[in-house]
Amino acid sequence: MATKKSAKKTYPTKSGKKSTTPPSERWSAKVTTDSTKPGPGLFKKSAKAIAAGLSKKSVSPKGPGQAMQMLSFYENRGGKNLSPERKKALENAKDILREKEGKKPARKPASR
Repeated sequence: MATKKSAKKTYPTKSGKKSTTPPSERWSAKVTTDSTKPGPGLFKKSAKAIAAGLSKKSVSPKGPGQAMQMLSFYENRGGKNLSPERKKALENAKDILREKEGKKPARKPASR
């Protein structure tokens, strides 16, 4: 007598790819923060606008470091669903924020 394999339940994502992790168990569901939130649609703008919007005192009262954390969280949360253009804009925004912090921009990988 053959036993039936139990199929994992899948959850649809915006990209149409299936996730086997229920939304309530994903790492981002457990993130709590007392920081302020950036305005709606901010991450869909240009790199310069993203950096300017995140570096405002009303959004990042603790300075550019906090803005960098929000930007990294957004990028990590977007994951595979972010287009290459969006990823590039977010990386450029990070470089602008690093500059405001007085740090050197991240080293770019060498082109082959």
